[in-house]
Amino acid sequence: MDKRKLTALLCMLALLAALPGPGGVEQAGGWTEVAVDGPPLVALTFDDGPRSSTTGPLLDGLALREAPATFFLVGSRIRGNEDLVRRMAAEGHQVGIHTYDHVELKGLTRSGFDLQVGKTRALLTSLLGEGEYWLRPPYGILDEQARSWCGGPLILWSVDPEDWKDEDVDRVVAAVTEHVSDGDIILMHDLFPSSVDAALRVVDALLGKGYCFATVEQLLAQRGVAPEAGASYRRAAKN
Repeated sequence: MDKRKLTALLCMLALLAALPGPGGVEQAGGWTEVAVDGPPLVALTFDDGPRSSTTGPLLDGLALREAPATFFLVGSRIRGNEDLVRRMAAEGHQVGIHTYDHVELKGLTRSGFDLQVGKTRALLTSLLGEGEYWLRPPYGILDEQARSWCGGPLILWSVDPEDWKDEDVDRVVAAVTEHVSDGDIILMHDLFPSSVDAALRVVDALLGKGYCFATVEQLLAQRGVAPEAGASYRRAAKN
């Protein structure tokens, strides 16, 4: 068996066997930490897709490595890429919302918010069926009004290699692998072929270090975190 597949299989078994550790949940700065046993676990997330040029190869590479991820989609990019969105869900990835036009969720009226978030949620529901479709606000920016309207958890991040700045694969990989730790939510983008290369190299490197991958929903569940509507989550980690 390919070493990557063996590692991924062991991760899957560990995730199935792992239970949240004893002790309460401590709220700190808008995210949650709990003590838990098990392998180091991270969530790899992708913003700004789907794209015909990159999403397919990215899904191919994740499937080869049996690494689940979370995709926060821009609604205006879904038309014409419906099969890619269906494939994400069919292959076990979590699908979420990154607004319809990639705009800040600060200062919007309720109707403006609904056009950005509600419209994208409706598109995903029509493709994939009823679901929560968690929200990642573009740039991590929103106000209290938007928070009260979001209807689900707000997913931010704790590791950001800024892979949108350039196409330097080595820099992006190092920016993740040299700073990641158990419980992190890693922010990457479905933008360039180099983004795909960097993401898959990150997966290979972290699998080699004994890390396991999960969707954001799986990560929080395995760490005993019960996500709440309007609450922001950057990571879930061991104490």
